[in-house]
Amino acid sequence: MKKLPLGIQNINEIITGNYVYVDKTQYVYNLIDTAKYLFLSRPRRFGKSLLLDTIGEVFKGNKELFKGLWIYDSDYSFDKHPVIRLDMSRVATKSPEILEDSIMSLLESYYLTEALKVKNRIISDVFAELIIQLDRKYGKRVVVLIDEYDKPILDHMTNPDMADSNRQVIRGLYGVLKPLDQYLEFAFITGVSKFTKASIFSELNNLFDITMMEKFANICGVTIDDLNNYFREHITSLNNLKQFRHIESIYDEILFWYDGYSWDGETRVLNPFSLLNFFKQEKFMNFWYSSGNPKFLMDLIKENPESFLRLDNLVLDETSLDVFDIQNMAAAPILFQTGYLTIKEIDYIEVSPTYHLKMPNFEVEDAFNLQVLASLTHSGDVFARDIKRDIIKALRLGNLEQMLSILRGLFASIPYELHVKKEAYYHSIFYALMTLLGLKMNVEVSVSGGKVDAIIEQDDRVYVMEFKYEDCPIDASDNTKKELFEKALDEAMGQIETKGYYKKYLGKGKTIYKVALAFLGRDNIEMRVCEA
Repeated sequence: MKKLPLGIQNINEIITGNYVYVDKTQYVYNLIDTAKYLFLSRPRRFGKSLLLDTIGEVFKGNKELFKGLWIYDSDYSFDKHPVIRLDMSRVATKSPEILEDSIMSLLESYYLTEALKVKNRIISDVFAELIIQLDRKYGKRVVVLIDEYDKPILDHMTNPDMADSNRQVIRGLYGVLKPLDQYLEFAFITGVSKFTKASIFSELNNLFDITMMEKFANICGVTIDDLNNYFREHITSLNNLKQFRHIESIYDEILFWYDGYSWDGETRVLNPFSLLNFFKQEKFMNFWYSSGNPKFLMDLIKENPESFLRLDNLVLDETSLDVFDIQNMAAAPILFQTGYLTIKEIDYIEVSPTYHLKMPNFEVEDAFNLQVLASLTHSGDVFARDIKRDIIKALRLGNLEQMLSILRGLFASIPYELHVKKEAYYHSIFYALMTLLGLKMNVEVSVSGGKVDAIIEQDDRVYVMEFKYEDCPIDASDNTKKELFEKALDEAMGQIETKGYYKKYLGKGKTIYKVALAFLGRDNIEMRVCEA
């Protein structure tokens, strides 16, 4: 049984060390045949670095390394070319000055290895001169591979000014490629985000984006066929170790946790980082999510809690999906590009395609909702998980007063200055909590009378819910609070009644509860419940 290449991004080490290698060389062949300047966006820890290393070895002419793989028996010539690989995940990004110094060190290492002389001190000039000198030294055009091109920006998404300063540095670096066309054989740039070409690649306007192309949908990640072909022994071994009754049970559980990513709406891939960690640690956990801190995403959702409520079955056009702007960030495209949303299906009815998005799998959904809840309530992961059991029990028993008591405790834990005076803020916390509990909560559900805020449907019960927020001064009297509560509850319950939000669930043999929730901030929450 082959070893698992966990954390190994070097194709030579994987092949010679008898590690599992999912053969992507046909994609490499197709890449080289597609265009000269290429760009690919994929989430972090999805195999981009290994892909670039594979491309580099192909262009270096190391044919024997690929014996037994698809490209070895193809008509590819394996001509040797000098290769420059800039791994931007290795550079320091604390400031534009430090970033420039770090990039300079990276470039100087190539000069030293190739016994070339550095003639400039401006990084863009040093980069350009390196390409020219390598072309002259070997009499072959140069291949440039840039990995994690956007890391100097993503490291500072909570500081837009710093992110923009770093953007200016790398924009100048990447801009040297187009004028050097005569010296370049191939250039491939990868990263997580798809910043607008005007902001990063304005000079490199001939960059061909393969991110959403159907024939490259599976260029990174593990397909279901790959899982069967390359990991069958590992599945069987783990199946025997854990004494599962059927191999299908663990197989389906693997798909439930780690499958579901798609860039064409048809084929799906598993997250390779999570899959390898699962086989290595022999237990189901949130591996990919816990390996990175999406703080800037949480900050964005807290500023716009409405965006979190619209993530389920989100629909965007291609232009909206591609937007990633430092100064004007929108949650949906960022969540897609960073791997928290994926394509469920593509609708080609309109002139341009529209994309239906969803969370890819249980790993992402569970961890993301936990993080949103912890971030919005400032409660921390442990506290967020501690309340799961009590709320599930309260809902199963139909004891909504107990659930209200738990919610009050949760909201009371939030520092006053962190509260956002929006109905959507409280709605988002409630939605994150219910989803985390494993309860399917549908938001903004369309019914004949309009859109109801939320529906929780269980085997024997349906909760039809309407949320209202009233701005209340922190020093308000009890009478003022009582009046505000009555106003909000009357309005919410009246909306459920007059618009008949509950009527579509009549006749299903389930108990229907009409639930009005009013928020004044902090632990000032009241609820009114009526059985339909």
